[in-house]
Amino acid sequence: MTDGQPSYIIGAHRFDAEPLAPGLHVVATPIGNLGDMTIRALATLAAAETVLCEDTRTSGKLMERFAIKTRLAPYHEHNAQKVRPEILERLKQGATIALISDAGMPLVSDPGYRLVKEAVDMGIPVTACPGPSAVLTGLALSGLPTDRFLFAGFVPQKQGERNRLFAEFARLKATLIFFESPHRIIETLHDLSAALPGRHVAVTRELTKLHEEVLRGTPEEIAAELESRASVKGEITLLVGPPEGEEDVSEADLDAAITEALAAMPASKAASEVAKRFHLGRSDVYQRILARRQGDGE
Repeated sequence: MTDGQPSYIIGAHRFDAEPLAPGLHVVATPIGNLGDMTIRALATLAAAETVLCEDTRTSGKLMERFAIKTRLAPYHEHNAQKVRPEILERLKQGATIALISDAGMPLVSDPGYRLVKEAVDMGIPVTACPGPSAVLTGLALSGLPTDRFLFAGFVPQKQGERNRLFAEFARLKATLIFFESPHRIIETLHDLSAALPGRHVAVTRELTKLHEEVLRGTPEEIAAELESRASVKGEITLLVGPPEGEEDVSEADLDAAITEALAAMPASKAASEVAKRFHLGRSDVYQRILARRQGDGE
């Protein structure tokens, strides 16, 4: 090994890192188990001039574990707008810069998106070192359909916003994937049970870590299990299966159901009942009721 040659260590062995092409290198890091770090990712971080990260303390532990000496620089939601122009200028001049997040693939619910977009717009080379992802790991373990899925980021904190989001996706025939806090997961499961009845759900917790856990069942079943515990801890990926056994609802059947429901209950409750019956978004049914009343001159 040549003095000053960038390198990394795996176990008791040191490896030289080959020079990197100039540009922005998006690098996935472990979501828990450090053994998931790829050799290409290690070589990229070692050879880069700078590694941009969300938290230098968190990423410093990763770099120390593999004896990588590359300088860390913070890039997060609070400083991104200020430091991004300088980073882009360095890249424009031919710098080799790596971008990582605290865990997993950068750009998934972190501020890296705009940096990549502006780099692409400026013609700066961008490449990615793929690797661990809580989204795909959770999907693989969930037992839910994998042919079509949608990652929707973090579940909204407010109940009203959560319910609107669930209603928006009610008819989407794909597995839905969310990140959720352990402090709100039980409340969210109860909301899911009401908004998307009959769905199969998986709650994956602490993926790839020592206490990894996957709970599968209905939202009610999983909520009951979590409520029986003293506390719920760890990072959670929530997966919701697509609607099953649905056929397209005819306009006539929908209108008949609305008429029947309105004869027995207020419009708001009628919308909820018809939405549950046909696995539709409640807001869509309610708007249909309002449109009908306007057409009737009520």
